[in-house]
Amino acid sequence: MSEYFIYYSESQIICLIIFAIMLAHNLLNVDRQEKQVKYDRALIAFMLYFASDMLWAAVIANVLPKTHFTLVIPNILNFVFLAYITYSWLQYALAVQQAPSRNMPVIRFAISFPLVVSFAALTMLFLVSPGRLIDDKGNLTILYFAFLVLVPVIYIVASVIYAVRRAGSEKNPTLRRQFYYVGLFPLVVVFGGLLQLVVLPDTPIFCYSCTILMLIFYIESMEDQISLDPLTGLNNRGQLHRFISQESSLFREGLKTYVIMIDVNDFKLINDNYGHAEGDRALVIIGNSLRHAAGSAGFPVFISRYGGDEFVVIINCKDDKAPETLRDTIRARIQDNSNAAGIPYTISIAYGYDELSPYGETFDDCLKRADEKSYKDKETQKSLSKNSNQAVIIQ
Repeated sequence: MSEYFIYYSESQIICLIIFAIMLAHNLLNVDRQEKQVKYDRALIAFMLYFASDMLWAAVIANVLPKTHFTLVIPNILNFVFLAYITYSWLQYALAVQQAPSRNMPVIRFAISFPLVVSFAALTMLFLVSPGRLIDDKGNLTILYFAFLVLVPVIYIVASVIYAVRRAGSEKNPTLRRQFYYVGLFPLVVVFGGLLQLVVLPDTPIFCYSCTILMLIFYIESMEDQISLDPLTGLNNRGQLHRFISQESSLFREGLKTYVIMIDVNDFKLINDNYGHAEGDRALVIIGNSLRHAAGSAGFPVFISRYGGDEFVVIINCKDDKAPETLRDTIRARIQDNSNAAGIPYTISIAYGYDELSPYGETFDDCLKRADEKSYKDKETQKSLSKNSNQAVIIQ
C-alpha cells in the first residue's frame, strides 16, 4: 500500500508542478483579461483538489492512521475542491463566451448557491451524523458519493447547455468551435474520473486527463496572446503580417483577393467627449460587428485590428460586388449592436477597398490604395452629412 501511495502521489505532484508553472506564468502577465483570471481560479481549484486527494490516498494506504479526523477532513476537502473546479470552470466558460449578464450580482449569487448550500449541508451531516457518510469500517457511503457528484453535475450540465446554445447561435466558425470546446471540456474530465473509478482505480487517470486538457487550453490562450488584439479579440497586426506572408492564405485558386481598410469616423471626438473607456467600447462593438458580418459572408474573410481605430479585412470571393455587400452588412451590424448597447453616440465607419493582384505588386501597395479610398469615403460622408444639415435648416 505504501508503494501505491508513492506512485499515486508522484503523479499528483507532477500535475501540481505543471499547474503551478502555468499559474505562475499567468500571474506574471501584466495584461490579464477576465477569462484568464477565471482560468487561473480553475487552475488553483485543481491544485487544491490534487493536494487533498493525496491526503486521502495517504489515509487509504495507511500512511496516515484512520481516525475520525483523517477520515472526515480529506473527504470534505475533496468535495469542496471538486465542486469548486466545476464552479470556476462554469465562470470561465461564461467569460470566454462573453455571457452578457455573467457579472450581475443576481447571476453570481445563483451560480454560487449550489456550492454554498451543499457545503453547508455536508458539513452539518459530518458533525451531526457522520455515520451516514462514513460507516464503522471507514468506508464512504453512497450518500457521500451522491454529495460528491451532485454539485459538479449541476455545473457541468449548465456549462454544456449554455455552450451548445451559444455555439448554435454563433455564425463565426472559429468562435463556434471554441464555445464547443470550453463547454464540452468537463465531460472529458468526467470520463477520465469514471475510467479511473470503474476500470483502473489504482491509476491516477483523473489528474492526468485534467492536466492534458488544461494544457490544451493554456496553449490556446498563449496563441491568443501572441496573435489576437486583447481589446477586440480580432487578429493583431503581427498576425496580419503572418497571414499575408503565406501566399496560399492570401490567394485562393479561382477567387479574387480584396484588401479592405476600415477607419472609424470622428473616433477622437468619442474619446474627448465620452472618455477613453467609451472609445474602447466603440472599438469592441466594431470588432464584434466585423466578426458577425464575416460569419455570414459566405466566403473566406480575414479580419485584423491594424492599429488605433483602423481595421484591415482581406476577403477571397468570386463576386465583384462582394466587398460592397460586406460593407453594407458591417454597417448594419454596427447599427444593430450600437442600439443594443444603448450608447449615447453614433458609430460610423469609412470603408475603402481594392483588388490585390497576384502579379507584380505588394500587399502594402494595395493597402495604400484601399486607405486612400477609405479617406475619400470619409470625406464623402462628411459632405453628405453637411448638406443634409443645411437642408434641414432651409426647411
